[in-house]
Amino acid sequence: MGSTMEPPGGGYLHLGAVTSPVGTARALQLAFGCTTFSLVAHQGGFAGVQGTFCMAAWGFCFALSVLVVACELTRLHSCLRLSWGNFTAAFAMLATLLSATAAVIYPLYFTRLECPPEPEGCTARDFRLAASVFAGLLFLAYATEVALTRARPGQVASYMATVSGLLKIVQAFVACIIFGALVHDSRYGRYMATQWCVAVYSLCFLATVAVVALSVMGHTGNLGCPFDRVVVMYTFLAVLLYLSAAVIWPVFCFDPKYGEPRRPPDCPTGSCPWDSQLVVATFTYVNLLLYVADLAYSQRIRFVPTL
Repeated sequence: MGSTMEPPGGGYLHLGAVTSPVGTARALQLAFGCTTFSLVAHQGGFAGVQGTFCMAAWGFCFALSVLVVACELTRLHSCLRLSWGNFTAAFAMLATLLSATAAVIYPLYFTRLECPPEPEGCTARDFRLAASVFAGLLFLAYATEVALTRARPGQVASYMATVSGLLKIVQAFVACIIFGALVHDSRYGRYMATQWCVAVYSLCFLATVAVVALSVMGHTGNLGCPFDRVVVMYTFLAVLLYLSAAVIWPVFCFDPKYGEPRRPPDCPTGSCPWDSQLVVATFTYVNLLLYVADLAYSQRIRFVPTL
């Protein structure tokens, strides 16, 4: 008869991956994500760019949540060539932003209290209302994981779990919103000054993504210079660059000499360049504040790249 051996260090499955507070939050993410996705796909329905974005966001978050839970449950994450703590912290923050956006967009564009005309009828309305509720619960589940795993003062944690690391994800997300508004007929090519602003957004976005990628891949120690100093210097430069864009963009878009101080009355809804310019200006100031906060927090943390 063959013999069996107990696996070293206990069982093969790490049950704490689903029974701990963080594990419970992840299990709820799977439940709420699958429910939301199924309700919309089965009867709730979606259409257009907004609906496609919501379905893509829910599908992406669900797929990566399955990967995270599976790796935690089987301990296979130790075989992956990346910094698991940085990866899970970065994904939780990104999923929080994506699920929050979808939880706002789907009810705004698809959910109504009155029943739509046949053949959809009240059944479609009920499914959309239920999907909107579960979309909100999904956001809360991801936000709970971020709150539970965020580094506390004096705690040794991976960089992406710190406030500075989480802000990097938000900065990149806000930059994507800016890019979306830029390509939506913002007329940024009219002046060299507004093209400079686009260069600022692109440079800061690429640098932020590079910082996140280096942290997630666990290569922050291979730069040849201290990673924390590189991040602080880059963040300081990003504050200066965004400050220039925060001054230049509104001047060349809303000053009467170069643009329109008010929305033109004949500007069509949904395809008005002035609206896109306003979105870019608003989120430029949002990202400027995020980089300033990032710079302030970067002075108070110490990096642990191997967690």
